[in-house]
Amino acid sequence: MEMIDRYIYAVTQKLRQEQREDIAKELRGLIEDMLEERVGSRDISDKDVEEVLLELGTPRKLADKYRGAKKYLIGPELFDSYLIVLKIVLVTVASILGVIFVVQTILDPVLILDHFVDLIVSTVTGIPMAFAWTTFGFALPEYLGAYQAKDIQIDTEWKPSDLPPIPDEKRQIKRGESIAGIIFYAIFIVILAFSSDYFGVWVFHDGFSGVVPFLNERTYGMYLLFILLIFGFGIIKECLKLVSGKWTYKLAGYTLILNAISMAVILLMVSGPTFWNPDFMNELAQAGVVTAGSEEYEVGQKIWEQSTFWIFVLLVIGLIWDAIDGFIRARKK
Repeated sequence: MEMIDRYIYAVTQKLRQEQREDIAKELRGLIEDMLEERVGSRDISDKDVEEVLLELGTPRKLADKYRGAKKYLIGPELFDSYLIVLKIVLVTVASILGVIFVVQTILDPVLILDHFVDLIVSTVTGIPMAFAWTTFGFALPEYLGAYQAKDIQIDTEWKPSDLPPIPDEKRQIKRGESIAGIIFYAIFIVILAFSSDYFGVWVFHDGFSGVVPFLNERTYGMYLLFILLIFGFGIIKECLKLVSGKWTYKLAGYTLILNAISMAVILLMVSGPTFWNPDFMNELAQAGVVTAGSEEYEVGQKIWEQSTFWIFVLLVIGLIWDAIDGFIRARKK
């Protein structure tokens, strides 16, 4: 019966992945035995099912009995996902740092010792940073109870008929989608935190000659904290999606809040005159990429001015659409 399926789903979703299938079979057998004992040879009614499920207790209490109820920074429901994501993030960060070291060495082999020191410093600071953001991303929904369904908030009085339906595929959030998002944000954190000086136009004259940076190197350190916050919020958002597993109004609300904070920080950064490199075109001319006063210089100047504006616009549109899409998908049955 559908109510039994919903009850088993509500219980097993609070258990570790490898436990779910076995406990679902065990629980279904238990419910069938209890129903058989209760009704004997007559037909089973919805009322019989409700009484049996009430006797078993709320899904949260029954799940607690299966695993033992304790307080955790990251509970058993989330711990498997946390370990998987943490491993992926740490491997990604370590790989990106290794790639950066290789690229730096290829471009400037004379300074390989300096690059190696930079690699050690980046590893010592980058790995703990990735660990901290990922752990915080999972601990926050644990604290907020973001994974709790409506039914498990009712501990004293509840009805099996109040159990939420098994989520429709249209509302479900693919696990790979959230993990890919976390990796995306982790990669940008590593690049912007440890190799921002390579973020620009690469100049080659008989080999690598240097980089004309997009960002203002004199003020970049001041903005780095804001950049880490923006991408850190992105990791938290993807962790919330991974934990929830489906779009709900609560999840869409969290997404809206995080995106609103990110938009405010982006606006604060890019609206100031010191975020982008103010001498970008002049430095391009000095590097011999364009000729000052030429037509291509004027075209490049216009593209540079327009691109900095449109990058901001596209970022804001992306964050707004992300929040709206969450509410649209949460409305689907």
